[in-house]
Amino acid sequence: MTTEAAPQKKSRAGRNLPAAIGVGVALFAVVAVGLVWLPWLFIAFAAAALGLGVVEIKNALLRKGMRAVWLPIVIGTVLSVLGGYLVSVQDLGLAPTTFVVICLGAMMIAALVGRLFYGAEGFIRDIAASALLIGYIPLLGVFLPLLMGASSGNLRVLTVIAVVVASDTGAYATGVLIGKHKMAPAISPSKTWEGTAGGVTVAAIAGALLAHFMLGAPWWAGLILGVFGSIAGTIGDLVESLIKRDAGIKDMSNFLPGHGGIMDRLDSLLLAVPIGWLVLHLAMGA
Repeated sequence: MTTEAAPQKKSRAGRNLPAAIGVGVALFAVVAVGLVWLPWLFIAFAAAALGLGVVEIKNALLRKGMRAVWLPIVIGTVLSVLGGYLVSVQDLGLAPTTFVVICLGAMMIAALVGRLFYGAEGFIRDIAASALLIGYIPLLGVFLPLLMGASSGNLRVLTVIAVVVASDTGAYATGVLIGKHKMAPAISPSKTWEGTAGGVTVAAIAGALLAHFMLGAPWWAGLILGVFGSIAGTIGDLVESLIKRDAGIKDMSNFLPGHGGIMDRLDSLLLAVPIGWLVLHLAMGA
């Protein structure tokens, strides 16, 4: 007599709901504990996530025949995030921006050298793939340790994350209620112009309140952060969607059960963090 395994509970979107909830709670716990009590835990978590993000994009590019020299980029990404934070909080005689620029340059040099030994065929294509990896993940990702290493850095990071969450929530709610005009139907069919406007509005309000009451910064700086952070997050989501569509995949990977890949969770934040660093740096200083 044989017994059949009980089917896993799926959501309407086809996800494993218990796994999605469990992973979501675990991610929230690590981020919350890291930002409140253990900053190095948060930075280490971010470095690992960005390193895995490089692997995911590398695999997507490989489906298009683009073979990036990915290993030194993964290593450089992790080192740039960890080292960028270290030189931000410790007086090592080196400016954080100088350190991360050195790391980025070293990654590009390593990619060029690593591809030299595989012949001329496809050289330009493969180097372009490596340059895309560097420009998309570590170049944008290094703004996280710069943001975290500033005064009240944990609160600055929390503000940027909250603005992106507020934008997503506002866009979803507004889109469901009054969304009619599709924003980019060929890329993301569910996005509407009304939803995007709602996301920007909610993010602007959240940014202004957080800047004033949590950061002690001018409310208008938070307003600017909310507007441009929301727009950047939306662009980041569309960019990642285009990469997946071009590569012919639904999720970047299955690294996060019930959620898909790392980049499926980081796509909005990856473009919003540089905006957050710039606005708060100008408004509050380093």
